[in-house]
Amino acid sequence: MIKEQHEVTNLGYPQNPGPVMSTVVHVQADTVVPDHIVWSLFNTLFFNYCCLGFVAFAYSVKSRDRKMVGDVIGAQSHASTAKCLNIVTLVLGLLMTIGLIVLMAFVLPVYFRALEQGMQSGRGV
Repeated sequence: MIKEQHEVTNLGYPQNPGPVMSTVVHVQADTVVPDHIVWSLFNTLFFNYCCLGFVAFAYSVKSRDRKMVGDVIGAQSHASTAKCLNIVTLVLGLLMTIGLIVLMAFVLPVYFRALEQGMQSGRGV
């Protein structure tokens, strides 16, 4: 028998059967704070109405920095501001895109027809 095994087998049960003490360690999980940086980058590149997408991106970066430092309250505050700015930017960008499509589909053909009629009547045809 190996010496370590022999010593372990000789130990046996504890001589003083008292209450068993246990230690509980509470590990606090990291609070997940979304920083909305991808959404902000998308809005910065595609829907940057009045630079709101860029401002949302700046707040997203601030939120990520606060999260890395450990300031959860500051990170949540900046993330909330970035989220609001992203929503406003997205809505305004979509409205402007839809408005541009409506302008090109309905208003421009009428303008070109009127321009064409004006050119024809100016030549005397």
